[in-house]
Amino acid sequence: MARSPGNVRFKAARLAAGYVSQQALVKALAALNCHVDVRQVRRWESDTPPWPHSGAQQALTELLGQDIEQLGFAPPAGHDRTVAVRRTQLAPAASGPRVSIQNVTAAQPASAGADYVAVTRAHRRLYWTVAPAILHPATVAHGTLGTALLPATAGATRKAVAGALAESLLLTGRIEFFDLRQSDPAVDTWLRALQAAGEADDALMGAATLAHMAFVPGWAKNRAGAAERMVMARTYARRGPASAPFLAWLDAVEAECETRCGRTREALNLIAHGEDVLAAGTEHSDPEWMDWFSPTRLAAFKGHTQLIAGHLPQARETLLDVLECLPADADKQRTVVLADLAAVEAAAGQPDVACGYALRALAQLETHWYATGMERIREVRRALAPWQAEQCVRDLDDQLYGWGATLSALTR
Repeated sequence: MARSPGNVRFKAARLAAGYVSQQALVKALAALNCHVDVRQVRRWESDTPPWPHSGAQQALTELLGQDIEQLGFAPPAGHDRTVAVRRTQLAPAASGPRVSIQNVTAAQPASAGADYVAVTRAHRRLYWTVAPAILHPATVAHGTLGTALLPATAGATRKAVAGALAESLLLTGRIEFFDLRQSDPAVDTWLRALQAAGEADDALMGAATLAHMAFVPGWAKNRAGAAERMVMARTYARRGPASAPFLAWLDAVEAECETRCGRTREALNLIAHGEDVLAAGTEHSDPEWMDWFSPTRLAAFKGHTQLIAGHLPQARETLLDVLECLPADADKQRTVVLADLAAVEAAAGQPDVACGYALRALAQLETHWYATGMERIREVRRALAPWQAEQCVRDLDDQLYGWGATLSALTR
């Protein structure tokens, strides 16, 4: 006699929600204060599943994303269907993209979450080598896909999709702000990332998003706005718990904002605190997605602040050490460091050396465009105004002001 498949609706919903074993579902239910054992789950997956009690109904619909009757349960005789527990309608994890999309109505399997996460990880790696103008449309489309997928998932699968969506939107905002210098779109994107991080209940992703959002008022010299976002970011980081590099990165972000607001002493104190945090270490590991920070990058923040503070010998030493220690794939950061070294030499009255560093920075941009790096180079050129009749400065101008760069400079 063939074995009965049992309550296939319930089992399919469990697997689609990412609970690959009955024990995994038991654990998830316990987190919602619904305590059952594996034998109970087996009964629910049998040919004649018993009607769950009200607390279990609420927990099951929340975890599996379907009405209790859609999960294969038949109500007992006399049951009032009008009070049956229905699937909770959650607010969207992120506001929809500015395009019209069809709602995904079919429940997605657990593999959809794994596949979405895999593409997000690939984009994370590609960021360091692919031109932003090429990668940006791909990450925007990926965010659109994640926004559409999220309502069609439940349980662990929904959490995985939400977390990956938050990371994808964070990356898109990074491209918009740092690579393309499009601040307003970046703010909108990071707000959506924060919403997705909330859906995933990922405090560290929330902290990372809020810290990125602090750059916007910080670069606009709005210290109060930047400080408010950093307080939020540190609050979320405490819930993490955060690793030492993550906490040091928060110090670096705040230091960058303070530097741009003219408070270099406070910025250097923050960097010193970040160095102490890194030296002390912590038992917590870094989030997988935090690939933009290291002790070398903290030193790059330090060198820039020393430059702005007028500590030229210290800035030169710091930045030269950074240039030596940067990994091979850190071309964007290398552009910024070369530009800062050029600024150091311009401030020191060495136009020939300054132009040499600026030309090296421009050469980096030919293969790895980075709008933030170009801004630094333009700042160097303004600092070289007293020597603009010198041949070295004219040579720099020949490289700096091609057709595209000239139009870009005039339309900003």
